[in-house]
Amino acid sequence: MMKRTWLTPRAAAAALSGVLLAAPAGAFDIGAMTEAERDAFGEAVRGYLMENPEVLVEAITVLEQRQFEQQAGDDQALIAMNAEQIFTDGHSWVGGNSDGDVTVVVFMDYRCGFCRQAHPETEALVAGDGNIRYVLKEFPILGEQSLLASRFAISVHQMEGDEAYKRAHDALMEMRGDVTIESLQRLATELGHDGPSLVSHMNTEAVNRILRENAQLAEQLRISGTPTFIVDDQMVRGYVPLEGMEQIVAAAREE
Repeated sequence: MMKRTWLTPRAAAAALSGVLLAAPAGAFDIGAMTEAERDAFGEAVRGYLMENPEVLVEAITVLEQRQFEQQAGDDQALIAMNAEQIFTDGHSWVGGNSDGDVTVVVFMDYRCGFCRQAHPETEALVAGDGNIRYVLKEFPILGEQSLLASRFAISVHQMEGDEAYKRAHDALMEMRGDVTIESLQRLATELGHDGPSLVSHMNTEAVNRILRENAQLAEQLRISGTPTFIVDDQMVRGYVPLEGMEQIVAAAREE
């Protein structure tokens, strides 16, 4: 039987460092060790990490940073490939400063709690900045009530125009209770519109087309949750407080 060679944890770490520093890149080959040597090496490394857990924390931090950078690079490529559909699709509501130097696009769902939380803060961001172009994307993914709300909002946009859409959008974001055909007809009346006409328009191909195009765009961008923000060439997945969004906009201006 082959005699095992046991190394202390610190000796193993020192030996590994020496091998990696002295050898050409990729020359260290654990596969060249004998089974006994691999066992000894593994036990020594485990012991070292148990004695020095901060090494694991540091390694995880580096890994997460690399993953974040990789994701950001992938997102930028996806945004560049789909820029026209994201920023100038011809059917999404556009507000804020139409000539703004930064564009903020929001994929949202009216039944999403984080979308509701983000809504007043995004409005404050746009109003307080004064130089942001603001685009809303209907992306109902949380069930039938989400879909009804988006169909209603799109119907208002198509039949009544931009200002009416924004009023309906704000009202739907603040709406309590279930979204039903009856509640939407009441909302239409409160907003001064013809409820039956709007509801009748909700299932037309014109509305279906926008929902379909938005869903296809989200799939191409690998967006699966709401809210999702696009700030120029950066994807922001999930709710970010106002202060954080201000920092993201400021960073976009510096690029």
